[in-house]
Amino acid sequence: MYHEMTIHGFTLDSLAHRPVVILKDSRDRNTVPIWLNSNEAVAMAAELVGRDLVSQRSGGDLLAGLLEKLGMQVCQVTIEGVQDHIYRASVCFQCDGEEVRVEVRPSEALLTSLKYKLPVHVADEVVQQASRLTDGEDEMAQETAASRFADFLENLDPAVMGKYPM
Repeated sequence: MYHEMTIHGFTLDSLAHRPVVILKDSRDRNTVPIWLNSNEAVAMAAELVGRDLVSQRSGGDLLAGLLEKLGMQVCQVTIEGVQDHIYRASVCFQCDGEEVRVEVRPSEALLTSLKYKLPVHVADEVVQQASRLTDGEDEMAQETAASRFADFLENLDPAVMGKYPM
């Protein structure tokens, strides 16, 4: 089973210090974060910022021109699974009623989704794994905050306690 999702946002993960794309379904029930490296993030930001400018250019881009010449069109973008903590993705093209599926990096799949205004079909396995990940975030953040506070108290010098107003 696949969940139809769209790119909801693009932000910086404050814990991992990495760019992350957030996918959400139409009912906001499921969220899937996909972390990017800096090169992929630059390409994603360029697509988000520059897509209106690109559509105004007369020449178009290489992929669009090639697909047009071959009589092909992009028909589906899919995040198919997770293996060794790495997402597997594909883009499906259609030509003369025949579908051709090409495995791509997740960032390429997301860029294709943006460029062709297509939803991302995310496998149930990926959504379930993402929900376990996001469920643990609050608990992990609380443990991190508690650990930092304990370290602060442990390293606090009683002689400087008078410096802080009560």
